[in-house]
Amino acid sequence: MIMIAVAFLLAMILCLLSGVPYIDFLKKKMIGQYVKDCAPENHAKKQGTPTTGGVFIIIAIIAASIITLMLAQRFDTEAIIILITLLFYTFAGFQDDYIKLKGHANDGLSAKGKLLRQIAIALLPAIYVVIRSKGGCEFSILSYTIDLKWLYPFLAVFIITGASNAYNLTDGLDGLAASTGVFAFGACSIVALFSGYPQAAIVAAATAGALFGFLRYNKPKAQVFMGDTGSLAIGGLLGTLAVMGKFEFLLIFIGGIFVMETLSVIIQVFSFKTTGKRVFKMAPVHHHFELCGWSEKKVVAVFALVSALLSAFALILFYLTNRGVL
Repeated sequence: MIMIAVAFLLAMILCLLSGVPYIDFLKKKMIGQYVKDCAPENHAKKQGTPTTGGVFIIIAIIAASIITLMLAQRFDTEAIIILITLLFYTFAGFQDDYIKLKGHANDGLSAKGKLLRQIAIALLPAIYVVIRSKGGCEFSILSYTIDLKWLYPFLAVFIITGASNAYNLTDGLDGLAASTGVFAFGACSIVALFSGYPQAAIVAAATAGALFGFLRYNKPKAQVFMGDTGSLAIGGLLGTLAVMGKFEFLLIFIGGIFVMETLSVIIQVFSFKTTGKRVFKMAPVHHHFELCGWSEKKVVAVFALVSALLSAFALILFYLTNRGVL
């Protein structure tokens, strides 16, 4: 537990320290966000806010993770796979942000191009888990276990890619992705630690710490956005940790807010294409609440609270499962 606290605090401090010079650099280079025309009207004021803040979040996560893993003597192949996957997702997200900035628009990589990159990167941890388990790939739903064998890599890739996209969809309001992510990764760290995966636990704790530090600059009114550089990478990391730490089912609750955001988009698109009617005023669902009259701060606060409650519920399920109650 000491190393978990070290990872959290170290990542938080590194993120806080690197934030100021990086934001100053972005302002000098006039690297700012372009807001979509379809976004709520009150988002127009966000135009030009510095973006790609994910760069210093990821640097803080990787640096804090490596230092803590080395102190704990856990810097092994498993840790390297997790960090390399995070780094690859960061590159994919940065490429998306770079295209947007270069084109002075909010259209980056094509949906197909982005998805192919996400799938290709997700194959790395998926294949590693198969090799680690020597072909026996089990998927647990509470105390019930199923050996999916050769089907597991497909599930793993789906989980990692889905988590990357879900977190990316959630990053639409100041402080929303960061605040909900703190609770999600905090829960991941505890589950991974008591499941016997200390490497995943340390990286998850570092991520929670970095996101907590990032809130200093991203809370309403945001000084910087994490951009796809941060959201694609952090979402991909969330899925990777669930796969590497073997708590795939619990991710439904740990990442409940991200699941809800994704479902709102799927429901909205399906409803409009089949009936011509919209279920929500706007999707993802955080925009729906904005258009219902909620302030941005209220939406973020409520969603963060729900994330905390869902993460706590996941921990209770984990505890009861380990005690043989469920």
